[in-house]
Amino acid sequence: QVQLAESGGGSVQAGGSLRLSCAVSGYTSSTRCLVWIRQAPGMEREGVARIYPASAITYYADSVQGRFTISQDNDKNTVYLQMDNLKPEDTAMYFCAADLDFLKCLSFRDRNTNFLYRGQGTQVTVSS
Repeated sequence: QVQLAESGGGSVQAGGSLRLSCAVSGYTSSTRCLVWIRQAPGMEREGVARIYPASAITYYADSVQGRFTISQDNDKNTVYLQMDNLKPEDTAMYFCAADLDFLKCLSFRDRNTNFLYRGQGTQVTVSS
């Protein structure tokens, strides 16, 4: 059973930075991907970044490309989301999620994709 716990959220002014952490316990080598998704009130869920643990290959949504960086520390079993040049539209609850299904990983940006594992989330608020 994989468990995910996010931390690092908070309030910041536009142009600022935050680093989110996702502590992974019960990690299995069968995990195909770890992703960060976000949900703002009244908005559709959005997948913003994905990493394949085996290869460290990453992918970003256009909305965060060049500003966000997903990375992993295998020694600490932690996945990070470094967020720079934050904008008010980045305000949302951020979740990390994982799945064993490669097809789900490919469709991580689809709002209907239900991940096998997901954390409780951490709130990010960006003020203008």
